[in-house]
Amino acid sequence: MDALKKNPAWKGRRGPLVLVIMDGVGIGKYREGDAVHDSKMYNLAALRAKSPFTRLKAHGKAVGLPSDDDMGNSEVGHNAMGCGRVFEQGAALVSNAIASGAMFKGQAWRELVDGVKASGGALHFIGLFSDGNVHSHMDHLKGMIKEAKAAGVKRVRVHTLFDGRDVPETSALLYVDGFEAFLKELSADGFDARIASGGGRMWITMDRYGADWEMVHRGWDVHVHGEGRHFASAREAVETYRAETPGVIDQDLKEFVVCENGKPIGTIEDGDSVVYFNFRGDRALEITAAFEQDDFDKFDRGRRPKVRYAGMMEYDGDLHVPRRYLVSPPAIDRTMGEYLAASGVRTLAISETQKFGHVTYFFNGNRTGKFDEKLENYVEVRSDVLPFEQRPWMKCADITDYVLEAIPSGKYDHIRLNFPNGDMVGHTGVYEAVVCSLEAMDLQLGRIAGAVEAAGGVMLITADHGNSDDMFEHDKKSGAVLLKEDGSPRAKTSHSLNPVPCIVYDPGYSGEYKNGVDSLKTGLGISSIAATCMELLGFIPPEDYDSSVLEKN
Repeated sequence: MDALKKNPAWKGRRGPLVLVIMDGVGIGKYREGDAVHDSKMYNLAALRAKSPFTRLKAHGKAVGLPSDDDMGNSEVGHNAMGCGRVFEQGAALVSNAIASGAMFKGQAWRELVDGVKASGGALHFIGLFSDGNVHSHMDHLKGMIKEAKAAGVKRVRVHTLFDGRDVPETSALLYVDGFEAFLKELSADGFDARIASGGGRMWITMDRYGADWEMVHRGWDVHVHGEGRHFASAREAVETYRAETPGVIDQDLKEFVVCENGKPIGTIEDGDSVVYFNFRGDRALEITAAFEQDDFDKFDRGRRPKVRYAGMMEYDGDLHVPRRYLVSPPAIDRTMGEYLAASGVRTLAISETQKFGHVTYFFNGNRTGKFDEKLENYVEVRSDVLPFEQRPWMKCADITDYVLEAIPSGKYDHIRLNFPNGDMVGHTGVYEAVVCSLEAMDLQLGRIAGAVEAAGGVMLITADHGNSDDMFEHDKKSGAVLLKEDGSPRAKTSHSLNPVPCIVYDPGYSGEYKNGVDSLKTGLGISSIAATCMELLGFIPPEDYDSSVLEKN
C-alpha cells in the first residue's frame, strides 16, 4: 500500500481531525415523530449554524444496496464511510446469487444438501424472520427452501428470530401467516417443511460483540436441543406471549419450541445441515462460534451435534468464519484506515461495545485487527447489559471522557468515534428515551467541540443512517401518522430513508476550501466521508474515491 500524497496547499492544523459518527441520526422528513427535532440539541444546532453543512445520502444504492427503497444500516454505512467507494453489499449479492442459481451450484450448498440426503436428516435454517433487508430477507429463505425441495431434500426446519426493529414492531404474525401458507403449499410429495422454534432477536441468538452471551445460550438451547416453552405453532406462541405481556414487541418475545405429542419437531441432530441465513456479519459471529469452535468456552453447549454448518456469507474474512459459506462478501480493499496507516497517521478508534466493531471491523472493510499496531489504538467501552431504554444515555460520556484526554495529548492525528444513542435507543421505540439519549449525546458534542477548538483541530460530524429522526409509522401516501387502537402513534423501530447531516467544524480554518455555511457539495453519499477526512488531514485522496464534500476555493 502506497502512502497518500501530501496536499501542498494544505496549511495544516495543530490538533487532530475528530470524526464523530452520530449513529442513527438523520434529517427527518416528517415533523411528527422526529425525535431529533424534538430534542434540545443546542450544541449540534450551534455547530450547524456556524459551520459548513450538507446532507448526505445514507441508504439504498448510495451504500450498495439493491434499490433506493432499502434502508441503510450501520454495517454498510461504516463500510461506505471507511472505504470511500460504494461496493455492492450483502443483500444484493445474495439476491443475485439466488436469482442466477449460482448459490446452488456452489460447493457449500451441494455439501449441505448431499449430506442430509445421505443421512436422512433435516436441513435447518436459522435467521432473522424479516424482509427488512438489513440482516436478512424472507425471499432468500424461501428461495433456498424451494431449491432444497427441488434438490431432493425431504425435511426442512426453520428457526425464526422475530424482528420488530427493521420492520414494524409487532408485525411477526404477518410473516408467520404468510410463511406458513408458503410451507403448506410446498409440503407435498413427501416434502415436510415447518417452523420449529424461535423468539425475539433481542432475546435469543443475535447478540454481537460479546455484549450478552446468554442471548446466544438461550438460542442454542431452543434451536439445537428444543429446550423452551412448548407451543403447537409459532402463531400460538406469539399470541400467548402478547396476551401475557401487553405491549411486548417482537424483538423481545421469549423463546418457543413447536411440539407434537409433547416432543419438539425440529431439534438439530447428528447428520443434519444448518444454514444461518443472515447475510450481515455482526450478529452472526457468536452463534457461528457455538456451532464451529471446538474450544468454545462461553457457555455449556451440552450435546453438540455433528452437523454441516454454513453461513449465508463469510462473516469475518480475516479469520475465515464460518468455514463454509454460501455467498462471497464484497471484496473491499484500499480502505481509508489502510491508507492512513501507510501514510504514518496516528489513529484512535473508539466506541462502546454495541458499535465498537463498526468503527474498527466494518470501517476497515470487514477486516479484523489493525493495519499498524504502532500507529493505531482501538478502545472499546463496555456497554451496559440491559434494555437501552433503561439507560438511554448509554456510554456517550465515557467515550467522550477518553476522547477529551486524547485530543490534547499529541498522540493522535485522527480520532474516529461512534455514539450509538440514536440507533440503539431508537430501535426500542420508546420516544422519551430516544429524546433523552440524543440530549445526552448533544452534551458530549459540546464538550468535544470545545476540546477541538482549544487544540486547534477539526471536527467532522455525520451519521451512518437515520433512525431517531423517524420514530412514528406514517402513511406512505398522505404522510399522516398511523395510530394504534388507543389513539396513540404507532412506534417505528426501524431505520429511516432520510439523509444524514455532515458538518465541518474547523475553528482554525486557513482558507484551503470554501468555508461558508452552505459551501459544501450537495448530492453526495456518506462514502464521501473518507475523501473528506483525507483532505482535512492534508492529503490528496485516491482518484477513484468518491468526491470529498469540500469545495475548493
